[in-house]
Amino acid sequence: MLAFFWSLGAFIIALGILVAVHEWGHFYVARRCGVQVERFSIGFGKPIWRKLSKSGTEYVIAIIPLGGYVRMLDERIDDVPADKADKAFNNKPVLQRMAIIAAGPGVNFIFAFFALWLMYLVGLETVKPVVKEVEPQSIAALAGIQPGDEIIKVGSRSTPDWEAVNLEVVSNIGSETAVVMVKNASNVEKELTFTLNGWNFDPDIESPLSSLGLTPFRPDPTLTVGFVGEGSAAAQAGLQPGDKLVALDGNALASWNALVDYIVDNPGQTIALDVERDGQLQTLRATIARRDTPQGQSGYLGVSPTFEPWPQGYVFTHQYGIIEAITKALDKTWRLMTLSVEMIGKLVTGDVSVKNLSGPISIAQGAGTSAGYGLAYFLSFLALISVNLGIINLLPLPMLDGGHLMFYTAELITGKPVPEAVQEWGYRIGGVLLFTIMGIAIINDIARIT
Repeated sequence: MLAFFWSLGAFIIALGILVAVHEWGHFYVARRCGVQVERFSIGFGKPIWRKLSKSGTEYVIAIIPLGGYVRMLDERIDDVPADKADKAFNNKPVLQRMAIIAAGPGVNFIFAFFALWLMYLVGLETVKPVVKEVEPQSIAALAGIQPGDEIIKVGSRSTPDWEAVNLEVVSNIGSETAVVMVKNASNVEKELTFTLNGWNFDPDIESPLSSLGLTPFRPDPTLTVGFVGEGSAAAQAGLQPGDKLVALDGNALASWNALVDYIVDNPGQTIALDVERDGQLQTLRATIARRDTPQGQSGYLGVSPTFEPWPQGYVFTHQYGIIEAITKALDKTWRLMTLSVEMIGKLVTGDVSVKNLSGPISIAQGAGTSAGYGLAYFLSFLALISVNLGIINLLPLPMLDGGHLMFYTAELITGKPVPEAVQEWGYRIGGVLLFTIMGIAIINDIARIT
């Protein structure tokens, strides 16, 4: 329950920031163009806070934190007095109207850059992309990747950490091949080719890396307990952090993975655990909890181990000075933008499954997880979502900023507005498409947590 409220709180904060940034873009450029802004709202529905400024703009925070809007004076909606006609949005030149609409997504991209710049100043701890295991006969194995290899480049882009590898691997969905540069423990580099014909992955059951047959390196778990979940089967049995697991049902434990395999395969069974605590050996009894998974029912104890230390040089921090951080942030923002466009294109062509769409539940979980890791990770998350928000809003769908820009572009070319009837039908069709996409994303979210 605590995790739920943490994720919900992080989600509301993240969404509030991103919506405020997006709507501020519209607001700022509208004011610069001489448009009267009637309301600046964060959220929808009943206002829970409001303030009227001297300029006549009403600032509102509403009860439903799933978006926001800037309401401008417009003769198509309002009865505009003659002395205010020049402040109405619809009376502004088409280029000014386009600038006002484009400002929302534009500021999202600027904010993403700023968040990443701060992230690089604060410093982001990360791990070199060294491979621990390669599944036999997998795409990675057939390409020739060996355990211990470090992936230093995918295509033409360097991959200093696993996040970069993930981004570049995903960008190759739909491609026939991908060229990967690796370096072994002796610093010998070699170029390998992944054959990707028909490659795709189901995000509900696997990651992009595991679907290629790659397991990232991480230190092995020890038999010493590191964490015990509150109210879990392990806690009820009396396990404590620092306990060293010695035996299971009288049989010596060789590894933590052996314990996990047994627990997963035996839900509901009562077991005896011999543990060493403060130099004393004692036996604890635990009843393995049950939980449902896509593969069926499995056992769950609610305990995690401590790990061996990382080898020297595997963990490092992305941290740069003010100027170098600008370059890094610009490059990362541009890559997120191009990758988002690529993924939308591949979603349309069918190279990316609709199962990959995520909705508010997945975003909330991502917000909670990133916030739990620290400020740098939360800033990275904000940048990613801000870029996606900007790109999605630029799609040429009526009801989105891109749809308005499409109509205004037609007006700029023809010299006259798109007929109201055409716009009305466009909004209806765009609304159906938009809500269909949102519905699929929410269904995917629910499927992932059930």
